[in-house]
Amino acid sequence: MELIFGIVLGLLILVFLVVVHELGHAIVARRNGVVVEEFGIGFPPRAWAKKLKNGVLFTLNWLPLGGFVKLQGEHDAANKKGDYGAASYWQKTKILLAGVAINWLVGAGLLSILAWSGLPKILPNQFSVAGDTTIVKQPVEVVEVAKDSPAATAGLKVGDQILRFGGEPIPTAASLSERTKAKKGQEVEVIYSRGGVENSVRVALRDDNNNKQGYLGVGSGQREQIQATWSAPIVGIVTTGQFTAVTFQGLGDLVVNVVKGAILQFSPDKATRDQAHADLSTAGNSVAGPIGILGTIFPAAEQAGPTQLIFLTAIISLTLAVMNVLPIPALDGGRWFVMTIFRLRKKTLTKEKEEQIQGTGFLVLMALVVVVTVADVSKLFR
Repeated sequence: MELIFGIVLGLLILVFLVVVHELGHAIVARRNGVVVEEFGIGFPPRAWAKKLKNGVLFTLNWLPLGGFVKLQGEHDAANKKGDYGAASYWQKTKILLAGVAINWLVGAGLLSILAWSGLPKILPNQFSVAGDTTIVKQPVEVVEVAKDSPAATAGLKVGDQILRFGGEPIPTAASLSERTKAKKGQEVEVIYSRGGVENSVRVALRDDNNNKQGYLGVGSGQREQIQATWSAPIVGIVTTGQFTAVTFQGLGDLVVNVVKGAILQFSPDKATRDQAHADLSTAGNSVAGPIGILGTIFPAAEQAGPTQLIFLTAIISLTLAVMNVLPIPALDGGRWFVMTIFRLRKKTLTKEKEEQIQGTGFLVLMALVVVVTVADVSKLFR
């Protein structure tokens, strides 16, 4: 039931983020004289529809995969009054990038809220205001449990917080490692917290570490949170900027790994081919599609608590903004890029040419989604 709840919650959040993205397009389009014909939540077939007072057809649709906005005369060459195509270059730019701006602002808003309540610190140089910042360290947490280890036998799970070990408090992850070594071969009491409930279990530690998995058999970590008061909005906005830069850098590294790995696969040198395979594996493991997000990431974040869930929502909203600003056909940045290239060349972007470019881009994008989805499914069943 927890898995199902996490998947449903993840789906609702993804739909919300796409809907606010489309709402940004709709609001800016109307403010610039473009007629919004339909605003839909989900994708057809249509389940329910209502004509609003402002003339927009609002629809609810059966496929809960996001949302859409339909503008009058959506092609760049359309020229009737109220058409998107009849808007100026600057107006089209604002309309196309409005969804990006909304997603970025949602991410900044959520991170600002977390900066006040407790923002996870995951970047080494993560921004904070020195005079208005408290660093809060969370209890030491289990991040990995080795198979058939003493921890697994005792029932410890990923996410458990280790409070005391052998009657002594555990202030840091390093101290847990030290104390398991000091108590090797003994049976000790472990006090841990799971879901806010304190539990106790006795664990028989290994007397050696020959398999390099530790005497207890867990990987541990300790989360830090940044808490601010008056500077929370500043921290949220600047941190969003930092994550934006990191996201662009991550995408750049992904492209480099894919290109380098694909080329070096044909090298006659075995070591080079092995490195190429490692680069491609790294690229594949760093990408998660809809199945990966809904089936793994969101359930895990939901179990970790509201802070991690809000943080993940902010990061996905920011990622949507970054992806949509890239010059990829069928996405907002791609449409703007194509429109701009034709303007610079002083060429007319006809309806047929635009459909050909965006249609081809959409097919390539869907092919990538299918590939990533297949990879996600394979990861779930490993």
